[in-house]
Amino acid sequence: MSIMVIGGAGYIGAHVVRLLQERGDRVVVVDDLSYGSADRIGDSRLIKLDVADTASIEPLINAMMDEDVTAVIHFAARKQVGESVQRPAWYYQQNVGGLANVMLAMEETGVKQMIFSSSAAVYGMPPVEVVEEDIEKHPINPYGETKLIGEWMMADCETAWGLRWVGLRYFNVAGSGWDDLGDPATLNLIPMVFDKLAREEAPMIFGTDYPTPDGTCIRDYIHVTDLALAHIAALDRLASAEEMPFHTYNVGTGKGTSVREIIDTVAEVTELDFTPVEMDRRAGDPPQLIGNAERITQDLGWQAKYGVKEIVKSAWSAWQAGPRRIEK
Repeated sequence: MSIMVIGGAGYIGAHVVRLLQERGDRVVVVDDLSYGSADRIGDSRLIKLDVADTASIEPLINAMMDEDVTAVIHFAARKQVGESVQRPAWYYQQNVGGLANVMLAMEETGVKQMIFSSSAAVYGMPPVEVVEEDIEKHPINPYGETKLIGEWMMADCETAWGLRWVGLRYFNVAGSGWDDLGDPATLNLIPMVFDKLAREEAPMIFGTDYPTPDGTCIRDYIHVTDLALAHIAALDRLASAEEMPFHTYNVGTGKGTSVREIIDTVAEVTELDFTPVEMDRRAGDPPQLIGNAERITQDLGWQAKYGVKEIVKSAWSAWQAGPRRIEK
């Protein structure tokens, strides 16, 4: 038996793969390597495949049968909010189409356990400071819409052919569990700041006029190791014979940190002297997103262990261990 991790060579996926390997699970990774790297998955088998291409369905079926796959953890998706606003049809093709192809392969092979990488973007701009899972959802960008449709798709597959599934809605993921598994892409705030500093340029803050205490966006930052452990907890619950009282879970800390506070923490941890440049807002960014994580704690026994300073310290350690070390 094995676990298939789709997008397992990427940032979050590689952390889950390593945790699974460390506890002795057999893992097969599917990844197109557009953002991931083969050297991040250890000795697990890598199947290089773009799941958004309908031609991937047959290879997925073959891999699920050959590897005796019992569960799938699905990370592969495009995730840039601004890009999704500019290229909505492509985002639907990539995110919704890719998941549909995986679902078709699972249905054909009888694989009935799925953990889906969802997003807090499904909530849009909720009228509360801290969001709970059952609040009405109104995503404000195509990226969030694709994630919500993914949840609908899995619910429909549950009705049609008995899929057991969990959608983990996480917020802003950062940090590193191991120095060799740092975030390789400059798509998230902390590595974007490091990237600017490595170029000897000023980091940017997009929007300083939001209705928040310091005018910058507030998010719930989660350490990537905490997030990876949430996937393991969900996987173990799916593998049990227990009924699932819920399918969707927030994965967060319940605490919000502003963009400016993150940048101030970066300055403190790195001991680098810099002044950020204030830019206009980006399209599709809600002012605040903080998640109530009580459900996942009560139901799956998971709770975040790391705070913002630990997140930044681990991210900095991984960056400095990489090829673009910043000299003070």
